[in-house]
Amino acid sequence: MGIFNLFKKGLKKTKEGFFGRAISILKGGITPEKLEEIQELLLLSDVGPETSDYIIENFRSSRDDPVETLRNTLQELLGKDERLEFSSVPPTVYTLVGVNGSGKTTTAGKLAWRFKNEGKRVSIAAADTFRAAAIEQLKEWGNRVNAPVIAHKMGADAGAVAYDALNHAISNKIDVVIVDTAGRLHTKSNLMRELEKVHKVIKKLDENQPTEVLLVLDATIGQNAIQQARVFDKSVGITGIVLTKLDGTSKGGMIFSIKKELSIPVKLIGIGENMQDLKDFNASDFVDAVLE
Repeated sequence: MGIFNLFKKGLKKTKEGFFGRAISILKGGITPEKLEEIQELLLLSDVGPETSDYIIENFRSSRDDPVETLRNTLQELLGKDERLEFSSVPPTVYTLVGVNGSGKTTTAGKLAWRFKNEGKRVSIAAADTFRAAAIEQLKEWGNRVNAPVIAHKMGADAGAVAYDALNHAISNKIDVVIVDTAGRLHTKSNLMRELEKVHKVIKKLDENQPTEVLLVLDATIGQNAIQQARVFDKSVGITGIVLTKLDGTSKGGMIFSIKKELSIPVKLIGIGENMQDLKDFNASDFVDAVLE
């Protein structure tokens, strides 16, 4: 199955939730009443107020076919695709941040599977030391994809895990290190200090790392994702977003708000539970999948 068809299958609920209904409304032209209905649908689909207003203004000012106006506006909001960066000197380090339940640990495993399939040498760092389940889950992924998992016992210092993982990677000529981190929001200030420490430890060993700080967001939480992104970006500087569970929600509109309001690119999206269902984000395919 091609990428577009995978997108179309995985984004079925997103299309049915807003975009399919919007296209039906837009056929036959624009009226003030239709614009009100479209704006209500946008808000219900987790396109935030600022982005919704922008889309509605484009309808008012455009003389093009309304459906084409919607397509062009959505494409413009998402902008150019941005792929994962790789370090010119290995190892490339990716740190995964985000709240518990967003899918960080699963994303770490899927990324490891992807890079192994590309012929790269991969290791995983279990730096979420506050959840025994996260450590065990990563070890299971390590076994599945034949990648070493650097882990300490539960409650250990996360910075020490990151330090050992990067040292191990340098010594063993590892190409990619994926660092899974904690995400407990009930101690937000402590969490942010811990994440900052993990990144400082990494930079002490290699000032050019991490190559990417990827925020893993659960698409089902809607507009709360915007606030989460702001908090994590302020603390550790997010370079890209991994949007998970898009196949489980009809409210995929927040992807447009994230890009417009935060200027942080969505680099990967999860559209299923299989290992291969973590895909590079492609704006054109995404828009086509929800409109066709």
